[in-house]
Parts: sequence; C-alpha cells; structure tokens
Amino acid sequence: MLYLAKQRLLPAPRIEINRAQAVQLRQGLLLSPILLPDPSGCEDYEFGFLNVSRSFTARRINWVCADMPKLWRYNLHYFDYLNDRSRSSDSLAEIVSDWIDKNAIGVEDAWEPYTVSLRIVNWIKWFLDDSFDTIPRQEWLRSLCLQAAWLEKNIEHHLLANHYLKNAKALFFAGAYFAGSDAERWFRKGLKILCEEACEQILADGGHNERSPMYHCIVVEDFLDILNLCLSNPDLVEPREVDMLRQHTCTTLDFLQDILTPDGQIPLFNDAAFGIAPRPDALFDYAQRLIQYRRRATEYGLSICSKPDSGYYVIRDSNDMLIVDCGLIGPDYQPGHAHCDTLSYELFLDKRRIIVDTGVHDYENTAERAYARSTRAHNTVVVDSEEQSEIWGVFRVARRAKPLQSRLKQLDSDRVKFEGAHNGYQRLPGKVTHHRTIEYDRKHGWYITDSLRGGGRHHVESFIHLAPGLSINSAPHGPTIVLEDSAGTGITQIGLPDNLEAEFMMGKYFPEFGVCQPNQVIRLFGEVELPFTTGYRIRGINAAE
Repeated sequence: MLYLAKQRLLPAPRIEINRAQAVQLRQGLLLSPILLPDPSGCEDYEFGFLNVSRSFTARRINWVCADMPKLWRYNLHYFDYLNDRSRSSDSLAEIVSDWIDKNAIGVEDAWEPYTVSLRIVNWIKWFLDDSFDTIPRQEWLRSLCLQAAWLEKNIEHHLLANHYLKNAKALFFAGAYFAGSDAERWFRKGLKILCEEACEQILADGGHNERSPMYHCIVVEDFLDILNLCLSNPDLVEPREVDMLRQHTCTTLDFLQDILTPDGQIPLFNDAAFGIAPRPDALFDYAQRLIQYRRRATEYGLSICSKPDSGYYVIRDSNDMLIVDCGLIGPDYQPGHAHCDTLSYELFLDKRRIIVDTGVHDYENTAERAYARSTRAHNTVVVDSEEQSEIWGVFRVARRAKPLQSRLKQLDSDRVKFEGAHNGYQRLPGKVTHHRTIEYDRKHGWYITDSLRGGGRHHVESFIHLAPGLSINSAPHGPTIVLEDSAGTGITQIGLPDNLEAEFMMGKYFPEFGVCQPNQVIRLFGEVELPFTTGYRIRGINAAE
C-alpha cells in the first residue's frame, strides 16, 4: 500500500544522461537465437495487434493513436515486431529513430514502466541479433540507456506480479548490455529481483501465481530469455543462481505440459486468450534448444494430475480431457487478471473442445470485459444473480471466493472423482456454499453434481458453454439433448437434470483479443430450497450405451 500511495501522489523522478558522452557497452556479450514471433504478414510500416491493423508511412507513425484501445497502443510501444523477420532492417531502423524523436521521456503509454520494460528487452535482442546488418546508432544507445535509468526509478512495486518480473528482466538485460557503474547496479538489482520472484511467483506445483495459463506462458518465455543470456555468457552470473533459475524454469515447463489441452493449446481460465503468449510448442522447442528440456512422451489411457497450489485438476483419457479450476483467484496483492471461474471446467472429447471457457475480449471498461469476468460466463453455478467474487472495474476484485476443499482421486482403472467447494456465496443469507463433484467413468462418461449447502430459498443457475460450431438438437431424446457439429453429426449427449428448468441461449466466446464468436449456452435454473443437489451427465456418442 505504501508503494501504491507513493506512485499515485509523487511525480515521476527526472532522469538525465550526458548526451555528449558515448555510451559504454559490455564487450563480447552474446545471445543465442531467441524465440521469434510468428510472421505477422504486415507490411514494413503496418502494425497489427489484437486483430486490428493500422498502416503508416516512414517517419509518419502516429505513436499516440488515441482512437485505439490502450492495450493496442501498448503493443505499438513494446516493439515485439523488431524480431519479425518479414520486416526489412531499414524500415525497423526508421521506426526506432522515429520513436525516439516523437516520444519524450514521461509520455503516456510509451513511458509506462511495463511498456518500457518490454521495449528495452526487445531493442537489446535486436541489437544482439547477428542477422541485423546495421551497427546500433549512438542515438539509439543513449535512448536505451535513458530508458533503463528511468525504469530503475519507476519499478512497479505497487503492482508486483508479472509487471515486477518484466521490470527486473529489463534491468538485468540493460545491465548486461551496457558497461559502467550504472549498468552494474541495474544488473545486480535486476538479478536480485529475478531470483526472489522466481521463488515468489513460481508456485510449488510449477504454476505462475496469477493463475492465468496465458501469463504462465509469458513468464516461461521470460525465464528462458534470462537463461539464454546467462548460458550464452557463462561469466555473467554465478552458477548457483543459474541452476536455481533453471530449476524454476523446468518446473514451469512441467506445469505447462500437465495442463496442455489435447489441441496443443492452453485452457482459457482467468485472463487468457490465444495469440498473445508464445504457443506452447514454440516454448518447448525453445527450451529444448536452450537447456535440453525434453517433453514427456504422450500417455494414453486414464490418468490424473493435481496442481493444488495453482488450483488446476486434470483428468485425461487418451484424447479426452477435463480440467477444472478450484484454486485461489490469484495472489492477494494482485487479483487483476482473475475471473469468477471457481469450479468451472473445460472439456475436450477426441481432441476437440466441447465445453469451453469464455476467454477474454479486451482490457477496456466494456460490457465484453465485464461479461468475460462474470460467473455466468463460466461453467459453474450462480446463486441469487450474485458473483462468486465481487468484480470491480477492469482489474479489481473486492471480496473473493476461496476454495474450501479440492481433491482428485483415481478410484480404479476406469473411474476418477474430483471434489471441490468454495465459500464465495457465504456472504448471502443462509451462508451458501457450493460443492461440486465431477465423476468420470470410462463406460458412461462425465457426471457433474452440484450441491448447495446452507439455508433459505434461493435462485440457482448453472451454465454450460458449448464450443462454437456445436448446436443443440431441437428435439430432445427424453431428458437428454444431443450436440451436433456443423455437418449435423451428433457427437455428444448431455443428460439434463429433472429438478431444474433448461433454457438454450446464445452466448459469446472470446478465444482471442478483439474476437467475438457466437456460441450456444445451456442455462439450468430454478427457485430452490437449500440444501439442494442437482447435476447433469456428458458423454460422447460413441460412449453411449
């Protein structure tokens, strides 16, 4: 709280460097090939972020772009595109010089600490790239030095989490790239924070403490980049510190393997979408090349995996998978990327997404942002139209749902059972708690049972979000409905409960930032007296009796 008050009340410190003095560089610094972004397909002065593109001409880039969302503007200033090999070196050089000319120190968006942190690392990666055929100009180096000096005075102690890690990574890179007393201080400060935050932010089960699979992938790349610099320059960091960073990085990679979905992607719990973080297969390839990390062979048959610190529980049966979220929504000091998804799940049958998390559309104060974070946007239970956790604004949470129990157990070679509960509704009259059991039987499919304990009469809703492309057969087979694909082929059956009404409605699915796809949602609802138990069954057509 002290850092937050200081950040809000005190002006940013002024930073000056001697513009007449040549900047000193560390001699012989190396960097192995980095993880390159996917080719954007953009022209030299075209920028595409969040599925929105804008085109400019040389020396006429609009760095303000007031009509674009803030996250889009941030991406413009991150400079990830410096490592897009489809762009010409000459145009990239022009873009860097244009940025320096038009973005004086302290300018909004361009000089926010997180933005500065990403830009510092991207510029250094570009400068160290052997395929870059232009020697970095003194004006670029002075600007980079100025940015590092400014960042040192504006570290995001008030936000911590992944922002703090990015700040440390940037200071570490800048301190390694430059020479002199300032650079040595940046380097030591960055390394100290990185070592501390590896222990703080990487949980014992390997997950990142913000509980977002997307940010987990971003953090994996961060640590691989840090190891890249360490291993490419063996005298840079003490072996014991390198070993510690390597061990934490390997645990994050193990975690990613354990939650990887059958389509090779991530689940979309909390703030997570495709197309922002590196793809999992690209991360594994980078890790194999850099630290000889080897993925485990694909397992077939029934298996379970519990990640109790992160709150993720995984049931796999060959190409089928269910992953349920029953953990804290994030660290107490930074819940900004949390959604109301406690006891929600995603289900895959034959490598295909069947029941989906809604994802995330944007980071603006929009109806889409509010919906994506709401309880009704997830495959879980809503009581009295209240949220599990009280979501405020774009990145804030007040009272938060906490897990009361969570356990995943394999009963025998054909059966698995998950049990979990949370206290998010105990603030309601009757002190309601939501308990969920998910049982899997290889012969009969998935049984989801919800028990609401407490007292009084309450309005109950349970939501099931179907993947786009799936439709509900309009003629139910008794209490069972059939999900069909776009060709009209039945692929899944859902047995509905007899103690709640069912409504089929249209929903919204946000697999990527800026993308909204229609999908069908099953809403089960009713006025009930507590305690109350209900449930439904899901099974593939091929598994039907």
